[in-house]
Amino acid sequence: MKIAIGSDHAGFAYKEVIRERLEGAGHEVADFGTHSSEACDYPVYIRPVAEAVARGECERGIVLGGSGNGEAMVANRVRGVRCGLCWDVRSARLCREHNDANVLSLGQRMMTVEEALAIVEAFLTTAFTGGRHAARIAMIDRE
Repeated sequence: MKIAIGSDHAGFAYKEVIRERLEGAGHEVADFGTHSSEACDYPVYIRPVAEAVARGECERGIVLGGSGNGEAMVANRVRGVRCGLCWDVRSARLCREHNDANVLSLGQRMMTVEEALAIVEAFLTTAFTGGRHAARIAMIDRE
């Protein structure tokens, strides 16, 4: 799977661990930065992740920050993106099963790296269940 990833300075450490884990598992990862823990503005790095997913260049996206809130807000401004802010494995599964989320937002300050890796795994391996949820997704995507 081709996965876009990006973070601000507050999510940089986990981004690097997640990127390495994904590459080790055979995924192709497009890293949109940031490339250090030096303070930066998160929209600069998050919007390109969302745009790559929206254009179909990447199948999924992962964005990270301190809490993940701002990152989710930026990603969700891009048409065609459904970004879920997840805090545990259950929330990751549900955002895929019920919402067909194509971008995951994580807060580095909100969880351990082990929890983040488990959430990423759930996000990448859980399928959208469709059914009654498909009509709701169509409502989200209407202008």
